Amino acid sequence: MPLLKTINFNPTTEILLWKITESLAELSAEVTLNPKNQQRFNGMKSELHQRAFLSVRKLLQFKGYTDFDLQYDQFGKPHLNDGKHISISHSHEYATLIISDEIAGIDIEMQREKIIKIAPKFAEKELEFLEKENQESIRKLTVIWGVKESIFKIRNEVGISFKDHIHVHPFEIDAKSGTANLHFQNKTVQFNYHFIEIDNFTLVYAFQQNQ
Repeated sequence: MPLLKTINFNPTTEILLWKITESLAELSAEVTLNPKNQQRFNGMKSELHQRAFLSVRKLLQFKGYTDFDLQYDQFGKPHLNDGKHISISHSHEYATLIISDEIAGIDIEMQREKIIKIAPKFAEKELEFLEKENQESIRKLTVIWGVKESIFKIRNEVGISFKDHIHVHPFEIDAKSGTANLHFQNKTVQFNYHFIEIDNFTLVYAFQQNQ
C-alpha cells in the first residue's frame, strides 16, 4: 500500500504513516540497506519486524532519503546525516516517522484492553484523572504510554522511569494534544504532544519545549 497519511505539522515538521500490506519480498526489492542495517535486518527473527523495518525505509524514500542517510548512535537512537531530527515507530501493520528541525519523538500503539492491567507499571499520577475501566480509559492510557515513549525517545537517558520521572498532565481525547514533563536528575523539561487515532491505533508525537 502507498503512503497512508502525511501530517504537515508546520513548515519544518512532517509526520508520515505507512500501512504495511506488502510482502517481505516486495519490500526487499524496493529498499537497499546500508551494510550495518542489513546486518540488523538479517538478525531479525520476526518477518513482521523485518517488514516494518523496510517500511520505515520506504517512508524515508518519500522524503528523498535512503537508508544510507540514516545512522544509529550507541543507544540506538536514529539520526539523519543532514542534521534534521528523526524519530521512528512501528506497531503491527503500521510504520511511522517524524522528521523535523525541532527535537521530536514519535510512537504508535494498538489500543488494547490489557493496558488497564499494566497501567500501574508506567503511570501513577495520571491514574487520578482517568475514569473507571472503560473504552475511554483504554484510549487515554494508550495516549499516556505513547507520550512517555515519545519523550523517552527524545531524551534517551539511562535510568529514566516512565512511572516515576515522566508525568502527563490531564487532557481530553477531543483535544488531541496536551503537555507533559520529565523530572530527572534534578532537572525538569517540558514537552508538548499531539495525537491522532486511526482504526484502533493511537499515534503520538511530542516536542521538547525550548529551555
